[in-house]
Amino acid sequence: MTLLITVIAAIVATVVWYANENRDLYRIGTLSLIFWGASLMWFIDFCAEYIELRADYFVQSTADILNDALLGVTVVTIGLIAWLAVLFVKDPKGVIKKKLTK
Repeated sequence: MTLLITVIAAIVATVVWYANENRDLYRIGTLSLIFWGASLMWFIDFCAEYIELRADYFVQSTADILNDALLGVTVVTIGLIAWLAVLFVKDPKGVIKKKLTK
């Protein structure tokens, strides 16, 4: 479930990046890379766990599925927070610089 949620977030961020004319201004490419990196990490985790458990991997309890879903939402939220931090540091429109110089 975590892999699924992060892949969906990565696809959405990539589509927004591709469709947006201000992609460099808002660093949407950075957001896309954050989510694709997380997706790659969860895919490797899935492969390792599948090698260990084989078919038992697909038999999960409801609690495990909810835990994975919560972890996926948390990963996406932390990715968005990291992207906002990058956006504030780069300050593409100079809003923070104007506020600090007044």
